[in-house]
Amino acid sequence: MGEEGKARLIDIYIMGKKYRVPETLTILKAIEYAGYQFVRGCGCRGGICGACATVYRTAGDYRLKSGLACQTVVEPEMYLTQIPFYPANKSAYDIEELEPDAASLIEHYPELLRCMGCNACSKVCPQDLETMEYMSAAMKGELERVAELSFECLMCGLCASRCPGENVQYNIGILARRLYARHLRPEAPDLGERVKEIEHGEYEGELEALIKAGEETLRRRYSETQADREPD
Repeated sequence: MGEEGKARLIDIYIMGKKYRVPETLTILKAIEYAGYQFVRGCGCRGGICGACATVYRTAGDYRLKSGLACQTVVEPEMYLTQIPFYPANKSAYDIEELEPDAASLIEHYPELLRCMGCNACSKVCPQDLETMEYMSAAMKGELERVAELSFECLMCGLCASRCPGENVQYNIGILARRLYARHLRPEAPDLGERVKEIEHGEYEGELEALIKAGEETLRRRYSETQADREPD
């Protein structure tokens, strides 16, 4: 068990059931320690993909808290549940047909105008993004500002889960980024070069090797990749 065997055991509650787990574990590792196997709600394990959104309460605190299970360390008497997918509205559109302005955002997400400026979305964001600020910029049609402030969004859905105006901040943000990238931002020469490399097959050998690799090799390479990314 390594370091886990030396750690003090604490009580936590997973989907209402009590378990004893080492106090040093992240929520993700604690759930696995308790015997659960992740099928959904677990991705990169390094705080990048946003797949492991978690809602929890802690002893003696009335507040409902949230975070990413791979980054949040367990606490005594923690009650928690997973949100592997948040059922938020997602509009369909052809980016080529849209104008890069506020009207396009409002057409596809009219709830944008219901933003109350309460800042609940910013407070819940595990990335500490200025979510309310980019929502304000979106209403003004300041797409570059939205793209800048929402660039590191993980699409975890926690902002939408706490919004009294029933906005889908992360989907509004990605539409704004797409509009800015397609219609306003200058083309990146390095990207064009990389596309040419892919078209010329420069990475075919490496991809073919991964396809042919056995399960043991893939598991070893995955573990080596994650070793420096997931907290103990």
